[in-house]
Amino acid sequence: MKRSGWRYLWAAQDIRRKLLITLGLLVLYRFAAHVPVPGVDREALSQLLSGGGAAGTLLGLLDLLSGGTVSNFSVLAMGVYPYITAQIILQLLVPIIPALQKRMEDDPREGQKWMEKWTYILSIPMAALQAIGQINIFSSLGSVQIIKNFGFSGASLLPSLTIIIVMTAGTMFAIWLGELISEYGIRNQGLSLIIFAGIVARIPSNFARLMSDQQNRWFILAFMLVITLLTIVAIVFIQQGRRNIPVMYPGRRIGNRMSMPVKGTLPLMVNMAGMIPLIFAQSILTFPSILASFFVNSQTEWVKNLAISAQAAFGGQGNFYWLSYFVMVVLFTFFYTDVLFAQQNYGENLKRSGARIPGVSPGAPTQRYLTKVLRRITLPGAVFLGIVAILPWIVGLILPLGGNTGLLLVSSAGLLIVVGVVRDVFFTIEAELKLHGYDEKLLVR
Repeated sequence: MKRSGWRYLWAAQDIRRKLLITLGLLVLYRFAAHVPVPGVDREALSQLLSGGGAAGTLLGLLDLLSGGTVSNFSVLAMGVYPYITAQIILQLLVPIIPALQKRMEDDPREGQKWMEKWTYILSIPMAALQAIGQINIFSSLGSVQIIKNFGFSGASLLPSLTIIIVMTAGTMFAIWLGELISEYGIRNQGLSLIIFAGIVARIPSNFARLMSDQQNRWFILAFMLVITLLTIVAIVFIQQGRRNIPVMYPGRRIGNRMSMPVKGTLPLMVNMAGMIPLIFAQSILTFPSILASFFVNSQTEWVKNLAISAQAAFGGQGNFYWLSYFVMVVLFTFFYTDVLFAQQNYGENLKRSGARIPGVSPGAPTQRYLTKVLRRITLPGAVFLGIVAILPWIVGLILPLGGNTGLLLVSSAGLLIVVGVVRDVFFTIEAELKLHGYDEKLLVR
């Protein structure tokens, strides 16, 4: 009978070696995540992270993207977020700057190498700037400084420079570990697995918070598990969603004869943007409240009242915030999908290969047609992302339980990452098994 090749996962020596390398590097990353930045005040950091409002929302997002290292303010407190930021900036600059767009279109392979090179280079100043900003923001949001005497004058100059260099080096170390995983472990999954490991590592503490309610803990746990499972099923369903566009590829010359044209399909994803719209929307929405925190103690009455109103509206708690969050996630999903799809330029690429979509002229008309179709199928994906983004608020409306309102074992954005990474790792390992001849085995008992 036929058996799945997954039962040979540990028997394949090369695959076993890659899995062990991946696991070892992730363990090394988690150990490094507990090495604190010199001079950090852990008690002040704990008070700040436990607070609510925009500060708690923003710090929760940073903690998510850093793989859980912000809660320790370790040397890896920024995780790989500067690299992700640099990557997003370059992706957004390509359609804006004609020279960059031409470079990517003339030779996509060399253009990709150029993008990777400058992403690494840009990550260094981004990491240094984010280290300064992160320390200043944390100190301004809390009642005391996270790192005392942080500054660039007098006796504070050398210790402050040391802290920035250490945090920047920590970020580059995390990126390097991710690249090692992609090269020697599970290929092309290094950075995603680092963030994934941080999210999964926080599940025990979230579980403990769920169980802290002595009266309703079992009901809360059961309800949250059902919500989480339903969300995972929905994420998988949407992520697997495709619209296959029929494409006619030209026939090949075989000797003196020309083969018939080949029918194929061009799959367009329902959700091409991933979780990037959630990051954009949450960062922009929390900015007014963070800015207002600098003016809540103003001596001018109208400035103080305006700051208090801004904190109430964008503090991450009210209905206005969550409804705005939903709308912005939907809008950013369309925006980011358009940017990514324009960079791929399927219309010109299909024209160069001689392929065409039946009933559509090649070149620019094909690109416009595909963009129109993509926008139409992106609508359900964008609405779904919006619902996932405001899932804590929806859960809070259904199950108002005070301090446990909206509490999930894994955050909604974290679920997108976890499910996406598990799905990609699954397909990567399956491809490795097929490559080594372990697709299916005929076993005779």
